[in-house]
Amino acid sequence: MKELIYLAYLVSAVLFIMGLKLLSSPKTARRGNLLGALGMLIAIVVTLLDKAIIDFTFILIGLIVGGGIGLLLAKRVQMTAMPQMVGLLNGFGGGASTLVAFAEYMRLSGDASLTVWTGANVSYDVLATLVLSLLIGTVTFTGSLIAFAKLQGIMRGAPILYTMQKQINAAMLLGAIVLGVLFVLDPSLWLFLIIIIAIAAILGVTSVIPIGGADMPVVISLLNSYSGLAAAMTGFVLSNNALIITGTLVGASGFILTSIMCKAMNRSLGNVLFAGVGVDYTAGATTATEQRTVVRYTPEDAAFMLENAQSVIIVPGYGLAVAQAQHVLQELASLLISRGATVRYAIHPVAGRMPGHMNVLLAEANVPYDLLLEMDQINDDFQNTDVALIIGANDVVNPAARTKKESPLYGMPILNVDYARTTMVVKRSLNPGFAGEDNDLFYEKKTMMVFGDAKSVVTNLVQVLKK
Repeated sequence: MKELIYLAYLVSAVLFIMGLKLLSSPKTARRGNLLGALGMLIAIVVTLLDKAIIDFTFILIGLIVGGGIGLLLAKRVQMTAMPQMVGLLNGFGGGASTLVAFAEYMRLSGDASLTVWTGANVSYDVLATLVLSLLIGTVTFTGSLIAFAKLQGIMRGAPILYTMQKQINAAMLLGAIVLGVLFVLDPSLWLFLIIIIAIAAILGVTSVIPIGGADMPVVISLLNSYSGLAAAMTGFVLSNNALIITGTLVGASGFILTSIMCKAMNRSLGNVLFAGVGVDYTAGATTATEQRTVVRYTPEDAAFMLENAQSVIIVPGYGLAVAQAQHVLQELASLLISRGATVRYAIHPVAGRMPGHMNVLLAEANVPYDLLLEMDQINDDFQNTDVALIIGANDVVNPAARTKKESPLYGMPILNVDYARTTMVVKRSLNPGFAGEDNDLFYEKKTMMVFGDAKSVVTNLVQVLKK
């Protein structure tokens, strides 16, 4: 029986790896998702069959309640709220690892009241991974709640800094490690586990509040990696190979994603982990906007330019996602293509606040995959393009990233929209983006500013072009 269980777990692991591989391309992502889900189904069924560790009643109740909540959230949460939703799910994963690890400790102790250790000898490696599971899982849980609160607007997005912040965090981490070592040497000291959980809960909060709202997607990726590591540690505690493999895959992929996002946002991982980064983007426009003027254009003016353009590159951003304008934008692109123009989409690595977010949004509107080009693929083409049409993007097209050393954007790779012959920006106002940096692009002579809600403006463009 054990051999069959191990074989099933191996099949699940292979399906997970194949699923991850297929998720790397929009064309195969749906199949990859199905393979991953199949792998998880096999792992769950096999674990349910192992009656020595599973109570069917509670598992079924959990599946029904959890599945119902998940279905409700999947139907109601908007694409624009997906980053905070992912953050919240990371927190649930971390919290689950903490609960499972502590429940396993209670089982190992041989006395549910924890007053006397009557359990058999437990190896040091199991006890060490149990401590790590509690520590990482709890940090993930409380840290994810803070990230969710910042992105959801429940908390202010500005970094919260205080005196000796790094030293205090380091002292708490060191204290948790010392208590963990003492616990491993004497597993009857269950009170140390409670203190470790309390320290980890505080550490999760204090390590995320110094990060500004604009950098929250990077933090969420990191917390995603943490949740995977916590699950892997719990897998070692339970001697569950499927959980070890799954947790390791999540941890590694989350770390890779974090690395990609750090590079795209011009942040170092150490900066995100140990320093306060980002600014308060809710503070409004900088004073520089009050001293400069822009030229406003109407949708009719913009339609005239697009009508005569031979090549157009569309740069979608968070404003497009908020306005849910992807469908009418696809209609506009089809209209221009039918008139003989070359139309493509330029996708920045963090467009829409998370990697892949914009690809999914445009896929909803049936935009062909071959029209979506990554930044490195299309950046050199802007200089040969008639119109760069920017819909709700800001920081990813801000030239300050190239030249303004004091800017929080400095060094961040951007789309070279200012190299196009004409730059057309659809935006609600001149307010800065998440980085809080005013955008010089808006004040250039060749920039056409069309103010308004993305969906409304693009709808007007389509109507004018159809006349």
